[in-house]
Amino acid sequence: MRAVRYHEYGGVETLVVEPAPDPHPGPGEIRIRVAAAGVNPVDWKVRSGAARDVVTVDLPAIPGRDAVGVVDEIGEGVQGVSIGDRVFGLGGVTGATAELAVLSAWAHAPATWTDEEAAGAGLASVTAMGGLKALGPLRGLTLLVEGAAGGVGSAAVEIAVAQGATVIGTAGERNHKFLTSLGAVPTTYGTGLAERLATLAPDGVDIALDTAASGSLADLIAIVGDPARVSTIADHTNAQRLGVHLANAENDSTFLAEAGELGRQGRYTPRIERTYSIEQIAEAHAYAERGHTQGKIVIYL
Repeated sequence: MRAVRYHEYGGVETLVVEPAPDPHPGPGEIRIRVAAAGVNPVDWKVRSGAARDVVTVDLPAIPGRDAVGVVDEIGEGVQGVSIGDRVFGLGGVTGATAELAVLSAWAHAPATWTDEEAAGAGLASVTAMGGLKALGPLRGLTLLVEGAAGGVGSAAVEIAVAQGATVIGTAGERNHKFLTSLGAVPTTYGTGLAERLATLAPDGVDIALDTAASGSLADLIAIVGDPARVSTIADHTNAQRLGVHLANAENDSTFLAEAGELGRQGRYTPRIERTYSIEQIAEAHAYAERGHTQGKIVIYL
């Protein structure tokens, strides 16, 4: 198969497209013929070596954690999926940006989603749902999403709106129209946030989800009044110290199925900012490293 690989930690210049051995699914896994794969912050953090103290990978490694494609091989003990089914989901920390990828968590992709949208749904939806589930039932509550325009933040906004929350999202002004299209009330982040929220939510903000790791956890606790009503998917450093919920992304097929069902209902559509061909992988990673994206970055194969 053709795959993107890097043979050493480093910058985007380490990424090459080359032949690689075909992977095969183990028990409880499936293999897909990949149509498109997502690009996530973890991809460049692992590739650069920045995450090597937390995540170790065997080199050469194939970047990418989530993808969409058609099932072409099924591991022992797998039920509920057949050869030829179109699914989206997650594999290991690496392995998705290739013609063939092994998934350990998946769900049937809604016909309403393009391949690019489905490729952007895997990691974003499970991460967003993990952060939201930690806060309990959302219906009737006012939720603040810090960093609402990114891949996880935008997923959290749509999912929370679908679950009955009133959502206020922080982002730079250039992304405010985007947040409005998702169903959120936009505001800027940073100094003066509490004052802006007092105007936007006179009855107060009930719960908060941090997707940005911008150092605002203490402010979010002050805004909602209780660390138990704040969760973060990004600020590992301060979460335990401040007593907020820390939600790590998990390969959870239940979350993926929930996201897919919301997609079928037209209530969640993964937002894609840019798509690149596999030959443009270095450009895609370079763009992802600059941050401040509006939705997801996707590689099509």
